[in-house]
Amino acid sequence: MRKLKSLGEARIKPKSNKKKIIIISVISVAVLLIFVFLFYFLLSMNDSESKKKDKVKIDEASTVEKKDLTVYDVNSNKRPIAVMIDNNVGNNAHVGLQDAYLTYEIIVEGGLTRIMAIFKDVDISVIGPVRSSRHYFLDYALESDAIYAHYGWSTFAQNDIRSLGVNNINGLYDNGYYRNNGIAAPHNVFTSIEDLYTVASSKGYSKTSDNYSLLNYTTDDIDFNDTIDLLTANTISMTYSYSQVRSYTYDATNRYYLRYMNNSPHTDRDSGEVYHYKNIIIMKVNNSTLDSYGRQDLDTVGTGEGYYVTNGYAIPITWSKASRSDKTHYYYKSGNELVVSDGNTMIQVVPINSNIVFS
Repeated sequence: MRKLKSLGEARIKPKSNKKKIIIISVISVAVLLIFVFLFYFLLSMNDSESKKKDKVKIDEASTVEKKDLTVYDVNSNKRPIAVMIDNNVGNNAHVGLQDAYLTYEIIVEGGLTRIMAIFKDVDISVIGPVRSSRHYFLDYALESDAIYAHYGWSTFAQNDIRSLGVNNINGLYDNGYYRNNGIAAPHNVFTSIEDLYTVASSKGYSKTSDNYSLLNYTTDDIDFNDTIDLLTANTISMTYSYSQVRSYTYDATNRYYLRYMNNSPHTDRDSGEVYHYKNIIIMKVNNSTLDSYGRQDLDTVGTGEGYYVTNGYAIPITWSKASRSDKTHYYYKSGNELVVSDGNTMIQVVPINSNIVFS
């Protein structure tokens, strides 16, 4: 009997093991199927989430594209016009400069400065007083693909205008300008946007451009909360020479900067309004003397440092320009490209040793 029992047990064991193997196999297949299902489910979710994110990015981009800027008409390809402005005339002799969306101030001979105001999508009837060209201003007109308007030129500017093929309107030879005989020459030349476009047409210049954009604007409020190098900038002061100081005071109500020249308000001759700017970019650029007359040269190509100022604050930035006609790019210290507030911008191109003070 013991042998039969042992034999029975021996016969029963294989069946029991076979059953266990079947059960384990079924469970293994089930677990595998569950893993496969979960894998494809998660993959599908990730793909769906990725598509969703892509759609969000596209929607955000579309929203930004559809937002209108106040600085100029984003739907217009009207070519900008850059006008050289005399700045040896006092604080209340300029007219029409408030409507420029982009303005440069740069040192010239004698420690004085000259201004270049760039206009787009505006019809200004009186702009001036207009003055002669200096060659390094061309570098900043070219990067905005602007028609360049001036009355006279230095020899350096004359040569560069020709060699660089700049579309220019020179009052010495072209129409579009007039003298106000009630003002002493040479500080009495004025023009208008309509007159300049008329002359541009007669000279065969294109009046449209798809390459004018220089700065990255945002209609959103710029948030500096996470900026480590943030400086309070309720007042700003910078020097061009011992006789030329530029300063700004922040108007917190209107959220722009009021401009001063040598500590006096810089006002428009006709409106009496103090010139004001939403953005101020300060560029430190090396300058040197070229001739016995004191004419200057600037190292506009290369890299340098500066500041971006808006909404009562300033942050250190860097600038980079690859060639004279290439656009100047501005960067945060993080390396990301600068984004500026929607509004007009004054670019103060100051000497390397300028005394710049924020408070």
